[in-house]
Amino acid sequence: MGAAMAGQDEATWGAVDVVVVGCGIAGLAAAVTAAEGGQKVQVLERATFTERGGNTRYTEAFLRMRDEATVSDDFEADFAANAGYHLDPALVAGAAGDYANWPSLLRSLSFADPELVATFASGIPEAVAWLKGHGVRFGDTPFFGLTESIQRIAVQGGGLALIEALTPIAERLGVAFAYQTTAHDLVIDGTGRVAGVRAMNADGGRGVYRAAKGVVLASGGFQGNAEMMARYIGPHGRYARPVSRGGYYNKGEGIRMALAIGAAPAGDYSDFHAEPIDPRSGKTEAVVMIFPLGILVNREGQRFFDEAQGTVDRTYEAASRAANRQSGGLAFCVLDGKLDQVQGWQRTIRTEVPPIAAATLDELAAAAGIAREPFRATIAAFNAACPPGEGFDARRLDGLATRGLFPPKSNWARPIDRAPFRCYPVIAANTFTFGGLKVDPDARVLSTDGVAIPGLYAAGETVGIYYGRYTGSTSVLRGAHFGRRAGRHAARR
Repeated sequence: MGAAMAGQDEATWGAVDVVVVGCGIAGLAAAVTAAEGGQKVQVLERATFTERGGNTRYTEAFLRMRDEATVSDDFEADFAANAGYHLDPALVAGAAGDYANWPSLLRSLSFADPELVATFASGIPEAVAWLKGHGVRFGDTPFFGLTESIQRIAVQGGGLALIEALTPIAERLGVAFAYQTTAHDLVIDGTGRVAGVRAMNADGGRGVYRAAKGVVLASGGFQGNAEMMARYIGPHGRYARPVSRGGYYNKGEGIRMALAIGAAPAGDYSDFHAEPIDPRSGKTEAVVMIFPLGILVNREGQRFFDEAQGTVDRTYEAASRAANRQSGGLAFCVLDGKLDQVQGWQRTIRTEVPPIAAATLDELAAAAGIAREPFRATIAAFNAACPPGEGFDARRLDGLATRGLFPPKSNWARPIDRAPFRCYPVIAANTFTFGGLKVDPDARVLSTDGVAIPGLYAAGETVGIYYGRYTGSTSVLRGAHFGRRAGRHAARR
């Protein structure tokens, strides 16, 4: 997989101004924006019409914003706190200067650079207003947790509402859609410009879609590709399945074909945005967000994580990754009968499969397949470390912490001693991969030399911007913002 010069003997399936690869929020934002700029646009989508939209189709579509016109107070700060790893201060110091004068080495550096993040943050209100003008509605939607600390609003109707709002608008503007069609290589013309893509349809036929002005790669990450998961994430990548059906369509071709022509990588290729789900369920986002009120143990019956180090919306990703590193990539959220005293706890569970339940802890261990003797010892040690007295409050960080226990439990530490006992199996679902392509503020893909590759753009999950920890509720915003930037810039070329 790579690129080749455009050949005259290849079948041309379409000749347009802009080719967009992918039909989620990023691809649709790019396609509609380019079409509104008077361009002829072709969208390629691997899925069928009824399953179009990738991850966008299935997301809750949370947005890290105080309101429709203002991003959250910590938006840029959270990106800055997770910009990369052990960055060379002498090199990064150049980011304080004007972006146009950055050295090429800094432009191509794999980190969440402040120019890109600042442009992203400042452009979000415009993107949201544009979506609203196209029929998308926003409002408050509760997060599936008892506690939360991140400012957010949501698309009413979730990601599916975005697909259903923008697709007919694109069609009215003349955008052509080719479903069950997968782009697999970039076409380079005699000047070195990206001039189209090679693609394959459902019948195995191969042809070229030519682009006079640009190609936008908006085809997601690689969570649906077992080979890339093993190569980049490592052995435990085998245990992390996509969080939704849409993720299985994301096989990484957009990233691969760009890297093959010298695109700069960005984002953390060794990690992914994780959510704790029940592996017994086939539902989208069958999350188990109740673990802060219980404990997490592995198959060996041992705790491995501070289940309550903060509000669940800030800790669920770390908990999921910790579960992924256990044997078999499996953990168990163990709870006791006192859970029923907590009003509304059921909304933190999205799996339709009932918990494993038992009258005794020994019976619970046997039913779940947890090593019984170590589990007994873990429970005894945990119960002994729980503080005495009152003060438990499931809706705030209550400070009820264990004493002398490792790992500690920093809040909501109450003994597990009342029947019925129950547990939910938990694995890390792969919401999306972090590794992608380096882009500039106009969504142009940069080469490893830090210069824009002519005619090539990226948006959405294909853009690498996250390191270490996901800045929550920003992925849909990333798709909308960079999709619009790509479509607008390509239209102006």
